[in-house]
Amino acid sequence: MEEKLNEVEARILGVLIEKQMATPDYYPLTLNALVNACNQKTNREPVMDLSEEDVEDALGALRHRRLVWQVKAQGSRALKYEQNLEQIAEFSKSEMAILCALLLRGPQTAGELRTRTTRLIEFHALPAVEHTLQNLMEHEKGPFVVRLERRPGQKENRFAHLFCEPDESDGVYAPAERIGMLEDPEAEDGGPGENERLEALEEKVEELAMELAELKEQFLEFMKQFE
Repeated sequence: MEEKLNEVEARILGVLIEKQMATPDYYPLTLNALVNACNQKTNREPVMDLSEEDVEDALGALRHRRLVWQVKAQGSRALKYEQNLEQIAEFSKSEMAILCALLLRGPQTAGELRTRTTRLIEFHALPAVEHTLQNLMEHEKGPFVVRLERRPGQKENRFAHLFCEPDESDGVYAPAERIGMLEDPEAEDGGPGENERLEALEEKVEELAMELAELKEQFLEFMKQFE
């Protein structure tokens, strides 16, 4: 992208992709639902406390660049928003899932990305995640992802999206050589650990709470028709 996103714009784009893939029945999102999703306490790094005004300002910038559309659902007076990342490139579902996780949580290892995209798509093994990352790094309209050098004491490289200006605290870029089938031969390709399972449960609870809030909002919209 010629013009980089700021952190609020990146959060909104990540949220819209997440809700489109994870809860399509409640997508597109109203402004209220979008604010709540941006401010979730789980599956977000950093945790934000955005106001409606903050989100509206960022939506205006994203709409100007045609990365977000404003739509009006049939039978509803509430305006809703949907992402249009496809205008940049024809991303596959697996590529969208990886970009979503990176937009919402910042730099992560391939193993972390595999665990944190389970609600969006199932990668059967770590090499499938690495293959998707490689495609995003070598995309003809990209690159959209970059590999970071390992930090002292770390066994695995992390990956970052390139929709925002790079944060120097994240580390320097690694050479653009191909990713190996496993970056660390001793790295385990096991299932999620206890922390990941707890995190997934917390995300599910928060997701159900958001669905309930969306249903309440839809019910209030329906009742307004009889006022």
